[in-house]
Amino acid sequence: MNASAWMQLLMFLALLLALAWPLSRPLLRLASGDVPVGRVESLGYRLLGVNPRQETGWVTYAMGLMLFNLIGIAALYGLQVAQAALPLNPQQLPGVTPDLALNTAVSFVTNTNWQSYSGESTMSHLVQMLGLAVQNFLSAATGIAVAFVLMRAFARQRSGTLGNVWVDLTRITLWLLLPLSFLLALVFVSQGVIQNFSPDLSVHTLQGGTQMLAQGPVASQEAIKMLGTNGGGFFNANSAHPFENPTALNNLLQMLAIFVIPAALCLAFGSLVGDHRQGVALLAAMTLIFIASVWLITASEQAGNPLLLQAGADSAANLEGKEVRFGIIASSLFATVTTAASCGAVNAMHDSLTPLGGLVPMALMQLGEVIFGGVGAGFYGILLYAVLAVFIAALMVGRSPEYLGKKIDIRDMKMTAIAILVTPVLVLAGTAIAVVTESGLAGRLNPGAHGFSEIFYAFSSAANNNGSAFAGLSANSPFYNGLLAVAMFVGRFGVILPVLALAGSLVTKPRLPVTAGTLPTHGVLFVTLLIAIILLIGALNFLPGLVLGPIAEHLQMLGA
Repeated sequence: MNASAWMQLLMFLALLLALAWPLSRPLLRLASGDVPVGRVESLGYRLLGVNPRQETGWVTYAMGLMLFNLIGIAALYGLQVAQAALPLNPQQLPGVTPDLALNTAVSFVTNTNWQSYSGESTMSHLVQMLGLAVQNFLSAATGIAVAFVLMRAFARQRSGTLGNVWVDLTRITLWLLLPLSFLLALVFVSQGVIQNFSPDLSVHTLQGGTQMLAQGPVASQEAIKMLGTNGGGFFNANSAHPFENPTALNNLLQMLAIFVIPAALCLAFGSLVGDHRQGVALLAAMTLIFIASVWLITASEQAGNPLLLQAGADSAANLEGKEVRFGIIASSLFATVTTAASCGAVNAMHDSLTPLGGLVPMALMQLGEVIFGGVGAGFYGILLYAVLAVFIAALMVGRSPEYLGKKIDIRDMKMTAIAILVTPVLVLAGTAIAVVTESGLAGRLNPGAHGFSEIFYAFSSAANNNGSAFAGLSANSPFYNGLLAVAMFVGRFGVILPVLALAGSLVTKPRLPVTAGTLPTHGVLFVTLLIAIILLIGALNFLPGLVLGPIAEHLQMLGA
């Protein structure tokens, strides 16, 4: 990793902190409920029959959240199936097949945005806007709402309520995601991202042929795609397409948009619990693992494939599958950002990464995407690891575990363990089923270790609600559409429900005073322990799969 790569990384982190700090203030107000009810909100609450001043416990909150998202799946499924009969379909695209429609509906509602299709040739403008873009807002709001609930659980004491799910979803969408997306969409348009309702444009190429250029409302979807860590591209090439990502500045803004809300949530958490250092400690743990990941993928891609030199190439650097406008450094940073967060946007094909380069995005997803992570999801994910860290530390010294003054009991640890183990079970079980069935093996485009990595990556992406693909797996089949839909749904709500249950337990407890025997959870020691726990759990769960995939392929490359 050369000086240019380090300079780009440091500049990115500096800009991220500069943006996250002011954004943490409105997040703090939303989390604490310090926002007056406006006229638009009041009208919506009256129509829904919701009392905005009435808070509920975790069970009622969870039921409302599940109902809201199940309705979203049904609505998005119906839009896709009925697409041919709906307006704003200038290409006269047919209705989406039932298995693909179900997969896509679950994908966008769970904030995964896994796409087994080419957006420009499968979805009409109406479905892109009314279906996919709307769910980009609502799935992001769901993740942030759950994060708010867990934040309140640590900030409050001896309380039986955690908030109002309908108020949280409304305010997050109305006062956070919509304004930010509107502003970012205008910036994207200024950079050249298209925004229209036009049909495909026929153009003459320099070679004398003709080519159809897809058009549509891209900038509006692109903004929330990044801010909501969704990742669903309007075009199949995603952020490698010049209509989605036309300039180097636009590429930088996309990466910053992916990380800014997750980073701001950490800072808002510190303010809400009355100790800024707590949020900074979580952000520091995220940042250190992120820096190490960027170093590994960039160094690997810059070193490239030694077989290229043996074949007489001028350089071993791996440019295959990279976006040549941005180069290896920016493509490596983007790949790390999009898989550290729960965002499936890509500006390079991960299938073309070197074996160790491909290991980085795969491992980041398998860690539970707690390194910044999806909006809300990454934050409550790393809080689970923080609870686990204090529990293990307490076992070492023979004390009762406490985090932020809340005593962690057996029930809390059960909920934490369930939430952490849901996605590894889904990834390993799904991969095992795929590699021993004819339908699963039929989708891989490469044999051996790389073919295994394609399948392993797909289930890692689906279960952890990332949505990026290794780009070497033909996943648009009833087998993969069905199995990955299950992984996405359970990977999302199988974590959210125990997190809400944990919050329901914590909020009823008093905050114990700090004593000489209390483990500090804001210093270097705790940050080191937290990083070690995250890496250890990831290694224990996924190392065998990584050995069979990217590590074996790396050894084969060196041996060849």
